[in-house]
Amino acid sequence: MFDTKEDRKKMEEVVNRFKDEMKKVRTGRAHPDMLAGIKVEVYGQFMPLNQVANITVADATLLVVTPFDPTNISAIASAIRADQALGLNPTDDGRVIRVPIPALTEERRKEIVKNASAKVENAKVALRNVREDARKAMKIATEMGEDVKKRAEKEIDELTKEFNDKVDAEFKSKSEEIMKI
Repeated sequence: MFDTKEDRKKMEEVVNRFKDEMKKVRTGRAHPDMLAGIKVEVYGQFMPLNQVANITVADATLLVVTPFDPTNISAIASAIRADQALGLNPTDDGRVIRVPIPALTEERRKEIVKNASAKVENAKVALRNVREDARKAMKIATEMGEDVKKRAEKEIDELTKEFNDKVDAEFKSKSEEIMKI
């Protein structure tokens, strides 16, 4: 019998990565994960922002970034400003960086949904790759009979559909959150 536990685990990892990517997508409300993808050049190397500063939510429209080392304040502000996908303009007072989250226009909301849909496609491609790897493994397995191979192939297809549906549900939820004013 062909075991699909490993394939299920790989597909769950794809969906979890996708959910993490969706957390980074801007929704109009301040959320520390919005800045999760930002890399800051400090001490001669690039480091994730959360390793050089503490990110907190002051209110629904303001993030406060407190650097662990105040000498890095300008590098952190520049890194946040340089991320064009976020479109944020931080200000600093020498101790902390305030990142106001401007209200999203309808046009900007649609653009964010469009960018998020590209991440959906990437997740679905990754799921299809897992499915293809499983099919190749089945073809190589010579000890399996044809009927067992067909059943296993059907099981893999159902698994792929299940995880595609999870990706679609997560995207639908995020799209509604983005488009809600």
